[in-house]
Amino acid sequence: MMANPLRRILIVGGGTAGWMAACALNQAVHVASTRVELVESDAIGTVGVGEATVPTIRQFNHDIGLDEATFLKATQGTFKLGIEFQDWRAKGTRFFHGFGDYIVNAGPFSTLNHWLVARDLVGEAAGDFDAYHMAAVMARAGRFAAPDNDPRSPYSYFNYAFHFDAGLYARLLRTKAEAEGVTRHEGRIVATDLHPETGHIRSVRLEDGRDLSADLFIDCSGFIALLADKALGERFIDYGHWLPVDRAWAVPTANAGPVPPYTRATALEAGWQWRIPLQHRTGNGYVFSSAHVTEEAARSRLLANLDGQVLGEPRLLRFRTGRRERFWARNCVAIGLSSGFVEPLESTSISLIQGGITRLISLLPDLSFNPGLAAEYNRVQALEFDRIRDFIILHYALTQRDDTAFWRERRGMTLPDTLAHRIETFRETGHVVLLNEETFVGPSWQALFIGLGLIPKRRDPLMAAQRRDEIIETLRLRRTSLATAAQRLPTHAEFLARLG
Repeated sequence: MMANPLRRILIVGGGTAGWMAACALNQAVHVASTRVELVESDAIGTVGVGEATVPTIRQFNHDIGLDEATFLKATQGTFKLGIEFQDWRAKGTRFFHGFGDYIVNAGPFSTLNHWLVARDLVGEAAGDFDAYHMAAVMARAGRFAAPDNDPRSPYSYFNYAFHFDAGLYARLLRTKAEAEGVTRHEGRIVATDLHPETGHIRSVRLEDGRDLSADLFIDCSGFIALLADKALGERFIDYGHWLPVDRAWAVPTANAGPVPPYTRATALEAGWQWRIPLQHRTGNGYVFSSAHVTEEAARSRLLANLDGQVLGEPRLLRFRTGRRERFWARNCVAIGLSSGFVEPLESTSISLIQGGITRLISLLPDLSFNPGLAAEYNRVQALEFDRIRDFIILHYALTQRDDTAFWRERRGMTLPDTLAHRIETFRETGHVVLLNEETFVGPSWQALFIGLGLIPKRRDPLMAAQRRDEIIETLRLRRTSLATAAQRLPTHAEFLARLG
């Protein structure tokens, strides 16, 4: 038991980040009789576009007691097996980053080692590397089912996440949080009161004159960062040198065919276009660098590149890529867009929110605010942001495109040392370097390296003892078995219908 537990936690801002924090924190601290409150203004909008996620969202929903079928119905959600990348290595190319692992019945040798040897022997007859990933095969076939717990089954090697309407998700979480005791305050914050000696936040003042005090403040106010930036002035570390995209047009369209169980990211002249399929519509957007294309030209490019009927006016979003130097400063923790932003190429925004909430709960302070807790929180959060930063930069670093200034500059940029080391190690040895606080593990890095055309020079020397015809036949049988296994599954639409 904490000697001096927090009496009141105030979350500033709603949206996905605010209501995720409200649900999780309230369930964690209710045993200590700590009150969790949230203040937001209906007059202030949230980003609220169609959202894609990574598989960690499943654990978060489970931990707060949110049933999957209920979640999908309430948010118009669909399943996501990974991301298809078009035109990234070069125009006309595509590859798939699937969730889960590659599979081959190959004893101690990895799928990558078998594929590399077979590729040396028979070239393209070895098939695409994607053909050995169950999630990629299912996605391309438009099929879906839940993974199997039997490790002998090909269905046990994949994972999944979701696409959903972020505004509907926040509404669902708000309903749940308020039913469980979270107090919501409506109002716009106009001032912040700091303690004259400690610099801790004592209260925030609303436009109607009310003061809301708390022991711990959670800044979920989005890009404006009312507390972390405006009140506390916490330094922002800019990633723009590597990731110069700073704008996005977003627009919904009607679904133009069967809803696919994956996200698509298509490289364009000055950035990339997303397609996120929901049950009731498709979310689309063009993420671009304003230094390489005008806002109006980017808008026109997006509208000319859509599949379905446009359902609304495009919305322009402006942002900076980067993170806070300190996420937890004094008695304030920034979570969500107020803490930082990495372009949404790998759908990591909600994962970073979830990580920030989970770590705060594990390091929750009492009224003494031991500085070691904030130091550890900031260390781990910074590592996670920087690891994701490297993974996103990789998509650009290995491109062979030189058709526009944007892509030529990406090819020539100086990389972070951590990423340069990973690339060189994989190029020379085929080994994936994994560091602390990784969101994406070995198979994800392999998918990107191979998909972007980086073929390792080294072959495992123990593979020399394997019969070449057996290697080739093993891979052929695995490709065939995965393709057959995918066809046995219901279509994505059929599976969603079964959930009601």
